[in-house]
Amino acid sequence: MLFQVYLLFSESKNRYYIGYSSNLEARLIRHNQKSKGFTGNTNDWKVVYTEQYNTKEEAQKRELQIKSWKSRIKIQELISTK
Repeated sequence: MLFQVYLLFSESKNRYYIGYSSNLEARLIRHNQKSKGFTGNTNDWKVVYTEQYNTKEEAQKRELQIKSWKSRIKIQELISTK
């Protein structure tokens, strides 16, 4: 099973979201449904970047690394390398 680290972008929020999943299609559907939480109050999330990993642990480690940057510029630089 492969795991994907992904970056989503919402036009209406003008914000990025970073996560990981073993089923990105299903996860994106859940992000775009109205619910509580950061992604739940809008339904325009689009995948703008992905990376694949062989283990959940590798994906979690990379997700936390990207989140630790706390830098929109650095995230946009990562996306532009795609």
